[in-house]
Amino acid sequence: MKKALLALGFVVCAGNFALAQSHDGHDHAGHDHGTEQAAVGSTESSLTVANMVFSEEVHDFGTIPEGPAAEVEFKFKNTGDEPINITSVRPSCGCTTPSWSKDPVLPGKEGAIRASYNTQGRPNGFTKSITVTSNAGTKVLTIKGTVEPKPQSSVPTNTSMIKN
Repeated sequence: MKKALLALGFVVCAGNFALAQSHDGHDHAGHDHGTEQAAVGSTESSLTVANMVFSEEVHDFGTIPEGPAAEVEFKFKNTGDEPINITSVRPSCGCTTPSWSKDPVLPGKEGAIRASYNTQGRPNGFTKSITVTSNAGTKVLTIKGTVEPKPQSSVPTNTSMIKN
């Protein structure tokens, strides 16, 4: 019995040793994964989020009245050597609506992202983020301010107290 267990242990160890020795970066089909990774790395873009230079990344509206939309345009310059393609602009909530040009921003040129904040029914302070995703990376812009509530009307709105 002892000899059988010893022989089984030897077979398992020898098998693991052989498997470890054969794992040299090639899969069973003979592909060299190290070469594939190097080839993929050589085609990466030289653009980085640092190539999107914004004139401002945080816009403070200050105190604004409730009702009209508060709008801002975030301008940026492409300081890289390749066009910047904005793939998405996502606001942190539905009260902010972004828009942007779908055309690539060529090197040395300017692009813009517009944001409109709906102030209706949203008195008090706010801070909202806008996430810009492009082939240069991801950038987060911020809008903030304070919405001053509409003055209350002096006309009663509850007519159930009026007797006929």
